[in-house]
Amino acid sequence: MVGLDPDPDMLRVARAALPDCRFQQAQIQTWQPEVPPDLLFANASLQWVPDHAALLPHLVGLLRPGGALAVQMPDNLDEPSHVAMREVAADPRWHDRMGAASARRRPLLTPAQIHALLRPICSRVDVWRTTYHHPLAGQAAIVEWFKGLGLRPYLAPLEPAEQQDFLSAYLDRIAASYPEKDGLVLLPFPRAFLVAVAR
Repeated sequence: MVGLDPDPDMLRVARAALPDCRFQQAQIQTWQPEVPPDLLFANASLQWVPDHAALLPHLVGLLRPGGALAVQMPDNLDEPSHVAMREVAADPRWHDRMGAASARRRPLLTPAQIHALLRPICSRVDVWRTTYHHPLAGQAAIVEWFKGLGLRPYLAPLEPAEQQDFLSAYLDRIAASYPEKDGLVLLPFPRAFLVAVAR
C-alpha cells in the first residue's frame, strides 16, 4: 500500500500518524505504480486536480483488470459556504492575491459525464451524490471546519492579521445561510462518489 500527495506538509502529518505505511510525494496525474494496483482510493483529494476528463480514464488505465477506482470528492462549490469564500475573496483589500485561490477548484463532472467517460473502459461504473448534514457547535465551527481545507488557498497568501480579517468577514457572510438553533447549526455537505471497475 502506498499513499500519495504532492504536499510535503500533508505527507509529514500522514507519516507521523501512520509510521508503518509508505508514502510518496507525487502528482497523481503523472504517478506510475510499480505494478498495476488492485485499488486506487482517493478520499477528498481529486477535487483539487484539474481535467477529470483526462484524469479519470488515466487512473482506470493504471489498474489491473478487475481493479477498482474508488473516489469521494466534496461537491460543494455552489453551497453558501463556498460562494461566501469567493465573495469575501473579491474584497479590494486582498482581491489581487486571490486569483489562484478562486480558480483552484473547478466544478466536478456530472454523473452522466463520468458514466459516459468510463463505461467504455470499465465493466462497472457506479456514480452517486449524497448530502450529509453535520451538526456543528455554532457558526464559528463552520469556519473552523473549512479552515482545514477549503479556506486554505484563500488564507495562504494573506498575512496573519489579514487572515483574521478574512475569517471574520467570512463568518459574517455565512451567518444568514446557517442559522443557529440551541447553539447548533446543520452544515449540508454534498459529496460525489465513484466506484469504477477496470475491464
